[in-house]
Amino acid sequence: MRLHELSEGYRLAAVPLRKKLRLLRLELKLADEPAERAALRHEIALLSGIMTQCRERAELTAHYYERGFYRDEKYTL
Repeated sequence: MRLHELSEGYRLAAVPLRKKLRLLRLELKLADEPAERAALRHEIALLSGIMTQCRERAELTAHYYERGFYRDEKYTL
């Protein structure tokens, strides 16, 4: 498997995460209980981080071998 093929996998993995985040944000707007709102905020924070990583890694693997491509310091040794 090549890095650009991995990139597509990361992009595809972000699609259901994006849908779930939309649903959770809608639920948060409709939630009345403080405990429920706190649980929803926690889940949104976790999934947002995962989705951010998917996007960053998709970008990194798509352009890894391009000359002059800036690699985020998080993903370099």
